[in-house]
Amino acid sequence: MSGHENEPHEPGLAQRLNWLRAGVLGANDGIVSTAAVAVGVAGATEAVGPVFLAGAAALVGGAISMALGEYVSVSSQRDSERALIAKERAELADDPDAEFEELVGLYEQEGLSRETARTVATELTEKNALKAHLSMELNIDQDDVVSPWAAAGASAISFTIGALLPLLTILLTPPAVRVAWTFVAVLIALAVTGYIAAWIGGAVRWRSMTRTVLGGALALAATFAVGTLFGTSVG
Repeated sequence: MSGHENEPHEPGLAQRLNWLRAGVLGANDGIVSTAAVAVGVAGATEAVGPVFLAGAAALVGGAISMALGEYVSVSSQRDSERALIAKERAELADDPDAEFEELVGLYEQEGLSRETARTVATELTEKNALKAHLSMELNIDQDDVVSPWAAAGASAISFTIGALLPLLTILLTPPAVRVAWTFVAVLIALAVTGYIAAWIGGAVRWRSMTRTVLGGALALAATFAVGTLFGTSVG
């Protein structure tokens, strides 16, 4: 019997959610940070060269930084999961009877009767004792440990794609309207990433979109104001 279409029963779910999360965060950061730098410089000068150099530097530096951050963060999570798996495997080898009774007790806490809990624990233990204990005690799947490389790659690629949108917009539009068009492009892109982030997390779409768009608008307005003031003072 199959589950509902949108319910996450398929294997490898943790891996997919891992790189989806990293990808959405990377794209959002790429859009906002690169646009903020480019708009800030555009507020100080109408010359294309400085805007391009600043935007390109923000893109390259940001993509590397995001990838490294994701790799370190997810590596720590993976190491913790592997340590817990090793610990549970050792406990099963040292005292399987006590571990079995612990599993029965956990099923009883979930509302099963003593007899049913023992039956469920027996059948799952016979099939894969380690998997049963990891799932019930720690909510870990030994075959679905998150990959730091996947998270780092997704973050770097999505950051780059997100950063290219404001950078190309501000470089390819006339000086008189490039900041305005960049604002529009960025806010639309942020609305999309906010929607996707909410969809992944099962949150309210409009609330996530509103937070993302308002945060991006504030960042752009602040950096443009700083750039304008700097350009005026220098001039």
